[in-house]
Amino acid sequence: MQQANAPVVSAPPDGRAGITADLVRQLIAAQFPQWEDLPIAPVPVDGHDNRTYRLGTSMTVRLPTAEGYVPAVEKESRWLPRLAPHLPVAVPPILATGEPGEGYPYPWSVRGWLEGETAHPSRIDDMPAFAVQVAEFLLALQRCEATGGPPGGAHSFHRGAPLAHYDAETRRCLIALEDHLDTGAAAEVWQAALDSDWTGTPVWFHGDLAEGNMLVADGRLTAVIDFGTCGVGDPACDLVIAWGMFTGEARDAFRAAFGGDRGMWARARGWLLWKSLLVLTWTLGSASVSDQKTAAECRRIITDLLSDHRRLA
Repeated sequence: MQQANAPVVSAPPDGRAGITADLVRQLIAAQFPQWEDLPIAPVPVDGHDNRTYRLGTSMTVRLPTAEGYVPAVEKESRWLPRLAPHLPVAVPPILATGEPGEGYPYPWSVRGWLEGETAHPSRIDDMPAFAVQVAEFLLALQRCEATGGPPGGAHSFHRGAPLAHYDAETRRCLIALEDHLDTGAAAEVWQAALDSDWTGTPVWFHGDLAEGNMLVADGRLTAVIDFGTCGVGDPACDLVIAWGMFTGEARDAFRAAFGGDRGMWARARGWLLWKSLLVLTWTLGSASVSDQKTAAECRRIITDLLSDHRRLA
C-alpha cells in the first residue's frame, strides 16, 4: 500500500489526440502542394512523442506531440543525412521540413518510408544473432564523427548526460514503491550507477533503442528509426536493450559483442531502473489491463536488473 505522504509522480499528458489525418492533409496542401493528392493514413504502430502518418506509398509525415519533442525535428534533419552513410542499416531519409500552420504550433517533417516490421521477438528466429547485429549498429554509430554533435541535455531528455539529473525523481519513485518491490536493492543499483562517472570521449548515442524503433526483415535488423533523443555523450543509455528486449543467450551475446567496462553497464542498469521505476509508479492504482501488463513488464525488468547487479557488479 502506498504511503499517504508519498510524493506523487504523474504520467505525462498525451498530446496525440489533436493531431489527425485531416490536419496532416491541410498542412501538406498548404506547404507541399505537390503531394496534396496522395493518400494519408496513420501508421499501424505509433509512439508517444510523435504522430506518424503514411503519405502515399513512399513517404511519412512526422509531427511532435508536445513542445519538448520539437528539438528533434531540426536535430534529425541536420544529422541523420550525415550519419546514414556510416551505419550498417538504413535510417530515416529526411525529404522536407514543414512549418507551424493550420492551427498546429510546431515544425514537422516529411521522411522516406522504410520497409520492414518492428522488431517484435516473434519475428526474430535467432535472437542471439540479432543481438549481435544491434551491438554492431551501436558500435558503428559510436564510430561516427561526433565533432559539433549535440551534447546530451534537455533535447535528449538528458540521455548521454549524467544520471544525477534523475536522482530526485528516482528517489521519489522508490518511496512510492516501498510496498511493491525491494526498494533497498533497487537503491543499491541506482547508487552504483550514480557512482560510475563517464570519462571517455563523447560519442553518438541513439537514446531510445527499443523493439519499436528497429525494423526487421526475415529476422534481421534492416533499419533503426526515431533518433529524436540522439546526441553525443555517454552511450550507456543505449545498453538498456540488454534487459528491455534480450534475455539469456541473447543478452550474453549482446554484452560480449558490445564490450564495455563495469561502469558502463552499471550506468546502463541505472538508466533502465529509473525508467522502469517511473513507469511502474504511473501504473499504481490502475485497473486497466494495459497498465497491468506494463506493470508486470516493469517488474520483470527490475528483477533482472537487481539480479545482474548482484552477479556482475
